[in-house]
Amino acid sequence: MYFHSLQFVFFLTVTLALYWSVHRHKWARLGVLMVASIIFYSMWTPWPLLLFFGATAINHLCIKGFGRLQSPGARKALLTVSIVSTLGVLVVFKYADMFRETAVSLLGPLGVHVRTEPFKLLLPVGLSFFTFQALSYVLDSYRGQIAKERTFFEHLLYLLFFPHLVAGPIVRASHLIERFDEVPSITAEQGGQGLYRIAVGLAKKLVIADVLGSGLVDPVFATPSAYTSAECFVAAVAYSFELYFDFSAYSDIAIGTAALFGFKFEENFNRPYLATNLFDFWSRWHISLSHWLRDYLYRPLGGNRVSKPRALLNLMITMGLGGLWHGADWRFVIWGLAHGVMECIIRVWWWVTGKPPTEGPVAKVRAGIGWVATFLVVVLTRIVFRSPTLGRAGEMFGRLFEGTLGLANVSTLVWSILAVAAVSHMTPLRWFHKAGDIFVRLPVPVRAVVLVLVGLGVRHLTSVETRPYVYFQF
Repeated sequence: MYFHSLQFVFFLTVTLALYWSVHRHKWARLGVLMVASIIFYSMWTPWPLLLFFGATAINHLCIKGFGRLQSPGARKALLTVSIVSTLGVLVVFKYADMFRETAVSLLGPLGVHVRTEPFKLLLPVGLSFFTFQALSYVLDSYRGQIAKERTFFEHLLYLLFFPHLVAGPIVRASHLIERFDEVPSITAEQGGQGLYRIAVGLAKKLVIADVLGSGLVDPVFATPSAYTSAECFVAAVAYSFELYFDFSAYSDIAIGTAALFGFKFEENFNRPYLATNLFDFWSRWHISLSHWLRDYLYRPLGGNRVSKPRALLNLMITMGLGGLWHGADWRFVIWGLAHGVMECIIRVWWWVTGKPPTEGPVAKVRAGIGWVATFLVVVLTRIVFRSPTLGRAGEMFGRLFEGTLGLANVSTLVWSILAVAAVSHMTPLRWFHKAGDIFVRLPVPVRAVVLVLVGLGVRHLTSVETRPYVYFQF
């Protein structure tokens, strides 16, 4: 059930009606959300829910043990059980075939027999997001950062809550489960803002992301040799915009949908392509993942509080594992490590020369150069991210640097959408919020008409077939 389907509109309408009719009764409203979340996920296939139930049960027992055991050793043992079991599910169902293929390639020539047939395990949709959110709850509980012990039902609902279940954002317990006790309320303005956010997300997905994907990105990455160097570069730029508008669209709709139930999710993007260095980029892109990696991996490794060589190693480990989280293919690790190498270079440069100034004409020039360099690094490394294989990525790079000109295969529609994407991305956030305020102040009938017109306009503009959200595969 996609967020941009009429099926979801009906599902959300019914769920909201039931939820707000019983919202004063905690277990009734949470029951509505649980049933709705199970139905939402089951529209793909219900079987992974059994896996989620089992993983949550193990973690819940470990969390209960944290509160009852005084021995540090016993508590650490429970934490180890929880982490190993949770990551074990991810490794088995997502990475088993990747490791099998790697073993075949490395050990086969040495005469070591390794299974050659794929395991063909079903990869549950949203497993990576589920895993990271589950681990954050366990680790926060272990650290004593959870206000009180919760029931298994609340624990499970926190993980399965349908707006964020499939593709994030990764929501901390303090932003969701600790709100379960509060009687929800919503004003007309908050409801209007939620609907506005959903409308923006739909436009991002259907008008920009899907058109760029079908109109240029897919055909160029499928056969780079059929296109000029200039067309390959434009396709690489278009993919970066497709990925941003597709993923931020999902986050927008998730944030807007949660708001309609009285919950506030944190922002997941902050105009990342305006970043002036890679550290700045990762503070703006997929913020919930960046913060997760910082708080649960980089800092526990020692962060930058250790020796400089060790700090660089911590950075490489974090970026490499962050890349692997995205998919069961070594090209994702290469993509993450490439970002890690560039960040290490930046950090060493800052150690030698000091961080760049933030004011004055020299600062502006350096910021401009940094912005161009950062955008190029992001675009070029995403070729590895998008290509189906490393071989295809190599073919794309080879074609890209041949220097052939010509843009005959880039349609007027694609140019127009690229322009809209670039301008909207650079638009100050206060304009975006101002538009939302104007929408909220409109009379309800006018808002309804506006939403219908937006829907009709989106349908008219998008002659391409709608596509799944990119991050569903992760």
